[in-house]
This record gives sequence, C-alpha cells and structure tokens, in this order.
Amino acid sequence: MRRVSRFAATVALAATLALTASACGESSTESNDNEGDKGPGIAFDVGGRDDHSFNEAAAVGADRAGEALGITPEYQTARNNETNADRVQRLTSMANEGFNPVIGVGYLYDAAIREVAPEFPDTTFGVVDAAPEGDNIYGMVFAEHEVSYLAGVAAALKSETGRVGFIGGVDNPLIQKFEAGFVQGVTETNPDIEVEVDYLYADDDRGFNDPARASEKANAMLGRDVDVIYTAAGSSGTGAIEQVAGVEGAWAIGVDSDQYQQPGLAEYQDSILTSGVKRVDVAVEDLITAVHNGEAPSGVHEYTLAEEGVELSTSGGFIDDIQAEIDAAAERIVGGEITVNDTP
Repeated sequence: MRRVSRFAATVALAATLALTASACGESSTESNDNEGDKGPGIAFDVGGRDDHSFNEAAAVGADRAGEALGITPEYQTARNNETNADRVQRLTSMANEGFNPVIGVGYLYDAAIREVAPEFPDTTFGVVDAAPEGDNIYGMVFAEHEVSYLAGVAAALKSETGRVGFIGGVDNPLIQKFEAGFVQGVTETNPDIEVEVDYLYADDDRGFNDPARASEKANAMLGRDVDVIYTAAGSSGTGAIEQVAGVEGAWAIGVDSDQYQQPGLAEYQDSILTSGVKRVDVAVEDLITAVHNGEAPSGVHEYTLAEEGVELSTSGGFIDDIQAEIDAAAERIVGGEITVNDTP
C-alpha cells in the first residue's frame, strides 16, 4: 500500500479545531522543555497488543516509528472493567515519566485524556477512535462505515445461502458505524439477502475481550445458515473466526487489522474472506514521527477511504473474483455517488 503522511494535508484542519479548545497553564509536574522525553507511551485498550485487531495495529505503527527514529515505545494495557480513574492514572504516569506523545488506543480513553492533557501542556496526547478537544490533543478517527460498506458488498457477492451476519462487541455509536455501513453495503448490492445483527454486550467493555461469547454468537448464526460473518469486537472476534473456520463454505470478515496476516490466526486463514482495515498504524506512526520532529499536532482528523485511511484487504486472494465490483463501489463512495450511513 502507498505510504502517505497525513499531517501535511491536515494542518489547516488541526489548527482550526485547536482554536475551539481552551488554553491551559503549565503543570507543576512537567518541565517546560522536552529534553526528558523518552519517546511514545502507548496505552492499549482491553485485549492488549496481541488482540489481532486495533491494539495490534497501533503497536505496529509505534514499532515502525520506533525503529525508524531509534526510540523505544512504552506499552501498557488496560484490564477488563477499568474505571476512568484507572485510565487517568495510567496516562498521568506516562506523562510524568516523560513519554511524548502519550496515546490512548480506543474511545474509552476519551474522558481520561480530556482530564489529563491540561495538566501536561508540553506533552502531546493522541487518542484513537475519539475526538476530544484540547490544545495538545490529537484525535484520530476513521471512516469505519465506508470500509464496512465494502465488506458488505463482498459479503453479498460471496454468500451462497442468502444470509449474512454482523456481530458487534458493544452496542455503542462507534460499533454501530460498522453495522450501518455493512448492512447498507449488503442491501444495496443484493436486497434479497437477509442480514442478521447481534451484539455481545449492550454497554460493557468486555465485548472487546470475550472470544467465548463471540464464539457462541457466531455458532448460533451459523446454525441459522448464515455463511458470512463480519465481527467488529476487538480481540473477541477471534472466537467468531474460529467458529466460522469449523464450517465448510462459511466466511469470516476480519476487522481493524488485516486478520489474514495475523500470526495468531494463521490456522484460520483459509476462512478469512477479507478484513475491513483501519490504518491505525499509519495514524499512530505519523503522530509519533511528528512529535519526534518537534511538531505538536492537535485537533481531529478522520482517516477516510479517499485518503486510504481505511481499506478492504485482499490477502489470500479470496475476493479477487469480485474485486471489480468492490473497486466500483469504492469509487462511487469517494466520488460522492454513494453516501454511507454512519448510524443503523
């Protein structure tokens, strides 16, 4: 894939959004200079870096930046059922120790970063999947609904039973973006296909770290003749993929990372049709590189299909026969002919 830095194209947007944030005074816990900066501090969401999903994507970007710049990222991982106070403590500890930027991976860090960032005005805070305002906060959000539309096109074209499924980790606005795009992609490709939608939890972050529950949901869908399942549930998705792999002719669609390429999922490769990839790695690498070069990005940027911030993976060659239809749908999205819903 073509590697493109996003910051040059988003300086104006970041500057505009930064004007909406209030100025903050210097904290007594942080020096005015950055001589003590240790490099990036990465605070993972539940599931950790080996979730085969968006935490892993963030780690790939941080590792790549670290190797290129000669710095060593610090990694810490959230536990299930953490409170906002736990996340505040983790971010505060990283900032106090001199890590810069400090990046929270996942929308659950939204409130914590808004609380901690004003105390460390000389540190840049990044957050994936959230858009908090602040002079020293950079929000990295993605057009999940756009790439999910393409996943829906693939599902509709590959289904033999006329029934496909979506499993979300937590029933919240972020995961609903995946659902909305997927369902629209399916129905606009073939309105005769039935789409079954289910969530692991209504409001519990265990939804991103409960493979057993995802396995149960997928097994139930497969028993109802669903033959393509798209799971947006972090590390929980491994449970769904494992179930799908046990059924001949069924397909799993991965999420966030190219899950066909994940070593931990290698035994299920032949059942992973494609993945709706969010280039969290690119966003994280760009932010780390910018801070290392003396910049202090702020504001919010959406990584879209048009700028290759999201993409449908082609690993395995399983969608080669329908690539023309997928490319055509992508072109219509980028060209504005298709407006993809971001809510169900």
